Amino acid sequence: MNSVGILFPGQGAQAPGMGVWLCNTHPTARRLFDEAAEVLGYDLLALCTDGPPEKLNATEFSQPALFTVGIAAANVLRETQPDRIAAVKATAGLSLGEYTAVCFAGGLSFADALRLVQRRGEAMQAAADAVPSGMASVIGMELEALETVCASCRTGDEVLQPANLLCPGNIAVSGHLTAIERLIPAATEAGAMKVIPLSVAGAFHTSLMAPAVEKLRAALDEMPITDTTMPVYSNVDAAPHTKADEIRELLSRQVVNPVMWESSIRRMLDDGIAGFEEVGTGRVLRGTLKRINRKIETDGFGDE
Repeated sequence: MNSVGILFPGQGAQAPGMGVWLCNTHPTARRLFDEAAEVLGYDLLALCTDGPPEKLNATEFSQPALFTVGIAAANVLRETQPDRIAAVKATAGLSLGEYTAVCFAGGLSFADALRLVQRRGEAMQAAADAVPSGMASVIGMELEALETVCASCRTGDEVLQPANLLCPGNIAVSGHLTAIERLIPAATEAGAMKVIPLSVAGAFHTSLMAPAVEKLRAALDEMPITDTTMPVYSNVDAAPHTKADEIRELLSRQVVNPVMWESSIRRMLDDGIAGFEEVGTGRVLRGTLKRINRKIETDGFGDE
């Protein structure tokens, strides 16, 4: 592939053992995990290796872990298979993965990006703890029909809305837990193949994350972000960005805006990206790509 987009996964892709193979086989990855331990103040590799899983799944820990594994995998790929990295012309990441993408594209140093991700995870966890909320994946419904079902399941000032527009027939919704409980049978009755509650702490990418925005914006303002060396496609508007000020503003808005993943991938294809590398842990993003366009060439690198 001559023109590749490199993609980084978001929260939900974490799993016990993530990053262990990379660290055991590549000193480059181990050095990054050692640096991460100094920045974070705890042994990230031990958490990935030994858990417990419920701690690794907590937003404040899963986000730094996913970020570190993504950058470690990208650096190992650059070191061992430079031709694959040389073909990369653009990048994107799903939610948390967008921070990995910005770092990969040179907009943030590893240490600064990790500090930012840590503060993002803590702010989002605090917002989630304030209100019983969550997310669910709805399989087999179109967006318009799902929006109608969400509206029918809300009562009073409850929040319930599409939050991750991943690919045709796969949309994640976020909102109050009471509304999600009503959504599960309602969406099934309306034609959904299945509704799967997700292992996340709260209603990400909705107004319920608003308390995290002020903290995140303050953290972003403190960090030295530079123009990137390649376009980073934003979750917020599905458009490519290289300017530091634009990236800073979009990252601050990301936690309360729906993730326009399908639109981002389609825009990348329209802009000449011929194939994709999913780098980090898991295969979730490659699954969405095939639902968007079966002919897309995909590859991956990360956890074995």
